Amino acid sequence: MTEIIEESFVSETRTATRSGDKAAATHRRRRHAANTRLKLYGLGAIGIAVTLLAILFGSLIHAGAGAFLQTHATFPILIDSSKASRDDVANGSYRSILRDSFFALVPEVTSPKDKRALADVLSSGAQYQLRDMIVANPDLIGQTIIFSTPLADPIDQFHKGTVFRDTPEERRIVSDKEIAWYDKLKSAGYIESKFNWALLFSADSRFPELAGLAGALTGSFYALLVCFLISFPAGIAAAIYLEEFAPKNRWTDIIEVNINNLAAVPSVVFGLLGLAVFIQFFGLPRSAPQVGGMVLSLMTLP
Repeated sequence: MTEIIEESFVSETRTATRSGDKAAATHRRRRHAANTRLKLYGLGAIGIAVTLLAILFGSLIHAGAGAFLQTHATFPILIDSSKASRDDVANGSYRSILRDSFFALVPEVTSPKDKRALADVLSSGAQYQLRDMIVANPDLIGQTIIFSTPLADPIDQFHKGTVFRDTPEERRIVSDKEIAWYDKLKSAGYIESKFNWALLFSADSRFPELAGLAGALTGSFYALLVCFLISFPAGIAAAIYLEEFAPKNRWTDIIEVNINNLAAVPSVVFGLLGLAVFIQFFGLPRSAPQVGGMVLSLMTLP
């Protein structure tokens, strides 16, 4: 009787063990499947984020790539010694010198109104570029030089294809006459596309075709430099002190809580703080990299 009871107990124990093993195996399979799905969801989310980021950068590059090319007019100019003197190089009549040589390329333009329109094909800053060239090398006076200058922004946009020829004239920023002059100059080889170095090395200008990013790049560099010189040593030193040397009491807890709160403050609040404290109270100059760098250092300290 005892043997029968023992055999029955062993059998039931084995059955329960097998059932428990099956339940555990089923649980493991479900957990592994859930982990696999979670990984796939994560990879899918990362893939979607990377794809959207690539689309964003691609659209920015596609839309802004044209800014790195600029339409130039390259033609010979006679630096008339009667209009530019070596004794007073900076005050020469460079506008007249430039226009006389440019008008000679399109001799059929004779009326004053058309000549003014033809002159507008060139950048309004072309005369200043010519002046700077002659001031830098007065020996060019009396000679014929090859001068290259950007075309006005509307003609540049037409050359790049953002202004369409078949658009009605009243809806275009380029007139039919300007298009005809452009076609003649281009067929004669006076118009070409060049890399827009002015975009990188020129500052702000009231002439769109001469404006560049040099001021913004320089200001950003110095603002980041000021931010680094302030926030890096101060932030590292404060972190080491709070974590390694400061006693754990109410004051250090208050400081750490405030640091965590500063990390959640919107950037516009820091901007208003910089305006009120650095500019209004301390009287620091406006639009200076020093002020921007100090505000950025406050933002990065937390």
